[in-house]
Amino acid sequence: MTMRTFLNRTVLALPLLLIGLPIQAADWVIDPGNSLVTFRYAYGTDPYEGRFTNVQATFDIDPMSPTSCEFNVTINIADIDVDSPEVLDYLLDYELFDVDSWPTATFKAEKCRLTGVTSFEAEGILTIRDQTLPLTFPFDLSIETCDGSVCFNLTSEVVLQRLDYGVGQGYWANTSEVPNDVTVTVDVYAVQE
Repeated sequence: MTMRTFLNRTVLALPLLLIGLPIQAADWVIDPGNSLVTFRYAYGTDPYEGRFTNVQATFDIDPMSPTSCEFNVTINIADIDVDSPEVLDYLLDYELFDVDSWPTATFKAEKCRLTGVTSFEAEGILTIRDQTLPLTFPFDLSIETCDGSVCFNLTSEVVLQRLDYGVGQGYWANTSEVPNDVTVTVDVYAVQE
């Protein structure tokens, strides 16, 4: 074991010892009431933001072996929250998310790597519409208490190219009005199952 690995394990294990959580692999499930997954994009020069309100996720993370992880995330696309009913209709339509054909997006990962004391990258696959592509998902992880119970807070920001996933057919394939970049921000809490 290298000194860096030892220090990283110590930093992650110490808070767990102090709050009494067993230091072993554990299954965690997202706490939807305290979690937020948003997306930002532009239309012309105007910025827009939406929120995925129905995200189901389970995480298998071992604090003593943080590179061993498993993520299973499902987002129900139809439950997007945006400010405008007209924008919502466009997003759900066949030229963008096409929720009638592909009602969910998924992310699955089975391997993580440490990039800092509390920073990681998960190597996985993201499926949106009928496109499944590899994705390196960077995230920070902290152990906390939520309503008297142990929880973890996972935060991330990742930029996706919407056209890679087929989100933009016909008129929406043109990036002069709606750029290809979409920023997804994740701030989720998970509790032990």
